[in-house]
Amino acid sequence: MNSLDSLLPEMEPSLTTAPELQDVLAELSSREPIFHHSEFGTTRADFEKMTAEDFWETGASGRRYSRQFVLDELEEGFAAPHDDVWETSQFQCRRLGDDTYLLTYTLLQGHVRLTRRATIWRKAADGWKIVYHQGTVVQNV
Repeated sequence: MNSLDSLLPEMEPSLTTAPELQDVLAELSSREPIFHHSEFGTTRADFEKMTAEDFWETGASGRRYSRQFVLDELEEGFAAPHDDVWETSQFQCRRLGDDTYLLTYTLLQGHVRLTRRATIWRKAADGWKIVYHQGTVVQNV
């Protein structure tokens, strides 16, 4: 065991959600991973509706992507049918401010790519809006 392994229990945060946020946790976790739930839409207009005007994301590569770029990629990706195999776990929700929440979770994609995800959500008059999203690769299984 190396010195980092001995620190792991102390390094890991306590991932709990306050009891008063359980309804928000349930609502937001049902929307993750973002852009992968056909019941919330699969068209560019649907994706525009679910993202804030100033939305952006940081990809697993560390690159930053604008809302326009993400919408273009989603539009192209949903133009043809594709397999979408994923499994989510370890959801946690934290209030950041009025009607603004951080949702974190773990995503296993295609049984081989494990990532940690963070999405900032804002409750607007016309529904939930994604403000920011980031994915960090943990490992390729």
